[in-house]
Amino acid sequence: MKHPFSPFENQNYLNMETYRKSRQGVKTPVWFAQEGDTINVRTFLVSGKVKRVRKNGHIRLAPCKSNGELLGDWVEAYAEISDEVTAEKANQILNRKYGMTKRMFDFMGKMRGQDYCVLVVKPIAQTEAAV
Repeated sequence: MKHPFSPFENQNYLNMETYRKSRQGVKTPVWFAQEGDTINVRTFLVSGKVKRVRKNGHIRLAPCKSNGELLGDWVEAYAEISDEVTAEKANQILNRKYGMTKRMFDFMGKMRGQDYCVLVVKPIAQTEAAV
């Protein structure tokens, strides 16, 4: 059986749709690091997507271009904020994947005093099986 996250292999961006209290979706193109059956997304701790994931971890993902234009179908998933060890490992994978461009964004964030976190994303089917 094909893994739900296989459409994201060899992609640079994914469109991540999180949900407001009103159930209105908010779509955001993001960098990501895929490792096996998990996708990690590093973002600002105070970002809207982090606030929305704290309230409702059910999300949708689709491969996309940097402008958010979809390159494939939506996949249902569940996201939660990672622990520090997972966040550091994900950051290292993102550094390898995006190279100097990511390091430049990290430097600018550090200069602005930004705090980051990593959202750990798993397919819905996998999280339901674990329950």
